[in-house]
Amino acid sequence: MMVRFSRVFAAFLRQKDWSSKFTTVKCSSTKAEPRLHRMEYQDAVCTLNTLQTNACALEQVRRERGHPQLQLQAMRGFLERAGLVVEELDHLNIIHVTGTKGKGSTCAFTEQILRSYGFRTGFYSSPHLVQVRERIRINGKPIGKELFTKYFWQVYGRLYETKVDTHGGSMPAYFRFLTILAFHVFLQEKVDLAVIEVGIGGAYDCTNIIRRPWVCGIASLGIDHTSILGDTIEKIAWQKGGIFKPGVPAFTVKQPDGPMMVLKERAKEIGCPLWVCPELEEYPADSGPLRLGLAGHHQRSNASLALQLSHSWLQRRCLPDQSIPSPADESKGVSPAAGFQPSPIMAKGLEDTAWPGRTQTLKHGPVTYFLDGAHTTRSMLACVSWFSEVASQHERTTGGPVVRVLLFNATGERDSAAMLKLLVPCHFDFAVFCPNITEAIASCNADQQNFNVSVENMLTRCLDNQRSWRLLNGQEEKPGAQLLISRDALPLVAAERCSKTLVFPCILSALQWLSQGRDSVLAHPDKRVIPVKPSVTAKAAPLRDATGIHVLVAGSLHLVGGVLKHLDPSFAS
Repeated sequence: MMVRFSRVFAAFLRQKDWSSKFTTVKCSSTKAEPRLHRMEYQDAVCTLNTLQTNACALEQVRRERGHPQLQLQAMRGFLERAGLVVEELDHLNIIHVTGTKGKGSTCAFTEQILRSYGFRTGFYSSPHLVQVRERIRINGKPIGKELFTKYFWQVYGRLYETKVDTHGGSMPAYFRFLTILAFHVFLQEKVDLAVIEVGIGGAYDCTNIIRRPWVCGIASLGIDHTSILGDTIEKIAWQKGGIFKPGVPAFTVKQPDGPMMVLKERAKEIGCPLWVCPELEEYPADSGPLRLGLAGHHQRSNASLALQLSHSWLQRRCLPDQSIPSPADESKGVSPAAGFQPSPIMAKGLEDTAWPGRTQTLKHGPVTYFLDGAHTTRSMLACVSWFSEVASQHERTTGGPVVRVLLFNATGERDSAAMLKLLVPCHFDFAVFCPNITEAIASCNADQQNFNVSVENMLTRCLDNQRSWRLLNGQEEKPGAQLLISRDALPLVAAERCSKTLVFPCILSALQWLSQGRDSVLAHPDKRVIPVKPSVTAKAAPLRDATGIHVLVAGSLHLVGGVLKHLDPSFAS
């Protein structure tokens, strides 16, 4: 199919009309010959998915991490082939943000504040929850399907046409392509500023081709992506500090002593003024404490960082001739940032911020979902603190018995057992595990397809997580229990090892079981009902009898996105 597609696609590239005319092969068909028609959104997403070589890309980063300039040189080459030059990015007035935990929330706060001032904002983030166009936002909203499709083919066409004779005949990998696409969209749409969230790390990240951001930020640091960034928090801090630029102001939340010293050294080496953000309580406010649109105590440091980033950006925008002050203690290369009085617009921006899938609560009748994409031990600690507080508040007003359910999955090299250990004190009545597969049918949304991990590996990981949970709860392992995997389709039954834990083949089957028909959205006639064995249905009696069902969804943003696809119809439109 892809050979036919490439041959016909190349022929039409010669017509030089990349934004309107192309040929395509539908993802679900391998029989029909390509035919002329206007490309649709799903055609663009299916083609984008052919660039899903993230595992290969990460391996390349590991091989070349001693030579980061090779990565940036490759990115510059792709950018130029797409019709852009690095110098053009200077016009985007960029705010560049990295960190291990909280960088997305910080970006969301920052974007909302500056949009509240009336600026036209661009916001590039990752990963997406349901649809890939969520990664590229204009004025806080994902770009529309038509706009995504138009710009996708412009960029893809230019890269495809030039791949034969240059750069080893390659196309950029998935994340690199989307980064180039985001820059193209923001330039074409003439945004006043672009908030750019780093993908992984900083020094080697493809977003780091930015030469002259207006301000940089570093959110909370922790252990993640150790095979790429290093196995200590100090090594990771060195990577994150790679986004610093000479003379460009940078702000960080308070960090542990070790990584903070590394950031100071990086700032001094690069010639970057670095400030440490104050606690949110240190900002004077006439109308009482600042209120945040995102729940959880950990969001307070993210909000403080966002205030400093937006304040610094506004100073440069409104006072362009004012020189950038240096930190008070230049020998240390760092200084405490002042806790200024936020304007009413800033305060409202913080309160109005929404960032789905992060400490989010959805109430569907007797079923309440608590969603948080925590996927490191440090972020899971914050998640547990948030869930324990907010779930207890809900339970006090339920008026009857409540059943607690954990819906969990983790991917990649992350330590599932360590995260699950932190969740044990939440006292869940059921622990449910499933892969990040939205539905066990072939017509699953192309936006959420992942070709880097096999179904077998995903389900095996779920069984491993179930085993870890049993051991953490002092339950003996039962030999012989396994989840049989079909070659042609996902299994339609749940795996069971004890009355408290279950593994399901997809997100929809897990949601249908744990809600037991009590969520009207999941019980909609349009939803395909996934059959389960009678013995599995019988175990759900407490869910049917309880006054309320409280479900914590955590461990993976991709899992949270798959859940939101089923629970919130607006995400699928």
